[in-house]
Amino acid sequence: MRTAYSVETVRSAERELMARLPEGALMQRAAAGLAAVCAGLVRRVYGARVVLLVGPGDNGGDALYAGARLARRGARVTAVPMDAERVHPGGLAALLAAGGRVEAAVPGRADLVLDGLVGIGGRGGLRPAAAALVERIPEDAVVVAVDLPSGVDADTGEVAGTAVRADVTVTFGAYKPGLLIDPGASRAGVVRLVDIGLSLGAPEVEALQHADVARLLPEPTASSDKYRRGVVGILAGSVQYPGAAVLAVAGALRGGAGAVRYVGPAADAVLARYPETLIGKGRVQAWVAGPGLGEGRAAEVADVLASAEVPVLVDADGLRGLDPAVLRARSAATLLTPHAGEAAALLGVARESVESGRLSAVRQLAERYGATVLLKGSTTLVAAGQAGQAGAGGRDGGSGGSRGSGAAVRVNPTGTPWLATAGSGDVLSGLGGSLLASGLSGPDAGAVAAYLHGLAGRRASAGAPVPAHAVAQALPEAWRAVRTP
Repeated sequence: MRTAYSVETVRSAERELMARLPEGALMQRAAAGLAAVCAGLVRRVYGARVVLLVGPGDNGGDALYAGARLARRGARVTAVPMDAERVHPGGLAALLAAGGRVEAAVPGRADLVLDGLVGIGGRGGLRPAAAALVERIPEDAVVVAVDLPSGVDADTGEVAGTAVRADVTVTFGAYKPGLLIDPGASRAGVVRLVDIGLSLGAPEVEALQHADVARLLPEPTASSDKYRRGVVGILAGSVQYPGAAVLAVAGALRGGAGAVRYVGPAADAVLARYPETLIGKGRVQAWVAGPGLGEGRAAEVADVLASAEVPVLVDADGLRGLDPAVLRARSAATLLTPHAGEAAALLGVARESVESGRLSAVRQLAERYGATVLLKGSTTLVAAGQAGQAGAGGRDGGSGGSRGSGAAVRVNPTGTPWLATAGSGDVLSGLGGSLLASGLSGPDAGAVAAYLHGLAGRRASAGAPVPAHAVAQALPEAWRAVRTP
């Protein structure tokens, strides 16, 4: 599992380590790792044109010391300070002693640009002097960010104004949330972690990997039957949107439950495509409510939420007019799966504020509604609320791995922009509901569903447009890929 830590946690760990090391040793560790990555990004170090954009703090010092190491190997290194009066003195002396130079303006040509303007403590956008240097980065240069692209908030990934767009980010000691969450993640490029020996506490953000997902996937035993594996109920579709029901059922059938029960007006369309589907009300271990319901059916969703003592996934039209008090009163898990527009409506804010502050938005939603929230988008996030954490009500417990409201937010590392297509979310809803029915907790079901859905999207598209039904068809392949060592 990849974990990311807050600025406060990282800074505290750095202070503890520096108290035990000789002065400057930690910065030298960071600079050595940074220089090694940079050396591997140019055809050869000797003669390479390297430009350092140098801020006034330790971030600038890291860049200067790394530049000195490159200069000693024959690189032509030029430092451009944001403020000539405020430059790390030891780093500057090391660079000059190694043959580097200082200039007031960014050269027009460079093989590699090292962004050391602002470190992890930067907030609220770049100062004009820093922004002016960023705007002059040569277009054909490889851009390497020191710890974090300047202009990206380390704790949230938010970007206020101008920010560096790096090809590679070399981060020290630990990943930071802003490197994994858009819009910051889109600016970080390939992230390389340099271990500098930090001892860290609880993470703010975590990203599952194949092995983590494999441990959570439900697996039938010799004594399993379709009911022990779980039955998921699907309340979806309408005369206007029958395809939503078909796609939600498609995702559910491939999601690990033993059976899928459909309730709604699109039964004929569902049976024509998936004759194994059960039709009509009956006992289920989880519900999916909302995809393609259309207008005027909020009462059906409210009835499921109020009466069902099993986990419920609510998506799309089911999210309209949700009452936080109803969700908080539920004894079983609730999983909400909004996109940015739906999340904005639930929070009463503009869509742009959700898209620019995804981490804050998903946390606010989870807290307000007392539910696990899967916020879909360029970076899909899963946050656990205070209620509904106990796993799949009525079954033999969930898979574990979930904590209370202070749990780390999970960021999904899989996916492709081609998943932004009609019906893709319906497939995800069915998949998530099936995982709930098979026994996973709300946070685990949301995270595993997002992971498999993203992996299936990548495999189905292979870099080309892909319809939602093809994503559903690729889910078994994604499942097998995760389970294969």
